[in-house]
Formats: sequence, structure tokens, C-alpha cells
Amino acid sequence: MASTARTRRARTVWLPDGQAPDAAPVIDPEAVARRAAASMKLTGPAVASPRAAGKYVVGMPMWMWADPSPSTFGPATASATAGSVTVTATAKVSQTVWAMGDGTTVTCHGPGTPYSPEQGKAMSPDCGHRYQRSASDKPDGRYRGTATATWSIAWNAPALGDEGEFTETRATAWTAWVGEVQVLNTN
Repeated sequence: MASTARTRRARTVWLPDGQAPDAAPVIDPEAVARRAAASMKLTGPAVASPRAAGKYVVGMPMWMWADPSPSTFGPATASATAGSVTVTATAKVSQTVWAMGDGTTVTCHGPGTPYSPEQGKAMSPDCGHRYQRSASDKPDGRYRGTATATWSIAWNAPALGDEGEFTETRATAWTAWVGEVQVLNTN
């Protein structure tokens, strides 16, 4: 899991009655936000296509998509409290990078569009790939790839007038059988 942060920072010190200021714990609102995000149980994409049981053909469009839910695509919201500070975090996937197993990557900014037969040989409008080679030289004739979601997590701590954002990534592995179609002329 990777993480980056962009934050406007404030610090607050919570002093229980009778405690000296130099012994007071410092509350880091981003750390509290990260606890809130951890409680959301964010996961990698729920890959719907490519399907492990599917058969894909060199040169034909492959539509990629994930089934969205609060834990796989967002939005998901949770709060956490430390001392007198409550931080609310909201997470949603900002992009998914598909490593296709053939050395290429495809970046998609939504869950993708499910394929339907009336689409024919059209490319996906928002998340697709076209393999140039079969996977016959790969184990089991399958490309092995990953779909890595970047979760953008915005947080705010109203009592402090503080807010920020950080990102985390989650990945899901997938496989796709990709073969060639041979046409024979019988004339």
C-alpha cells in the first residue's frame, strides 16, 4: 500500500483537567484521519472483466471494468476521535491503473463500462485495451495483470479548522487467456 499526502496542518493539544501543558499529548489530525480510513476496509477493484474464465482474441477490443461498491470504489466515509478532536475522512477511487501483463498499462478514471453484445467490436468508451500478441508463451496461455486503485482520501477536523488529503493504493490480481484466431481459405 502506497501513500502520499497534501495537507494544511494545525496541531491541537488536549489537556485533561489538572494536567501540565508540557505533558499533554499532541493530536495529529492526519493520523486520526488515517485511523478513520483504516476502519473503512478499502480494497482493490472488484475486477469483473477480464474474467478468468473468459477467452479473449488478439486484435479485438477488451473492455475492462470493476463492480463498484463503497469498499472497492467509494465513496466511503468514516470518523475517528482522539481526545476532543474528531476527524471525518471520505475516500473514493480517483483512478485505476491496469497492468496488462504484456508490458503496457491503461489508466482509467472510473469503474469502466460493462460490455454488452450490441457493442460488437467497438472499443470501450472509457477503459479498454487491445492485445497485439497471444499469451501462448505465458503460463497456461494467460496474461497475468493487476488493477491498482488509487484511493483519494479527503479529511477535515472542523474543531481545528484543519483539512487535508492523502492517497493510498490497493491492487487486485487477474488473469486473461488471450489467443489468436486462424482463418483457413478452403477454395
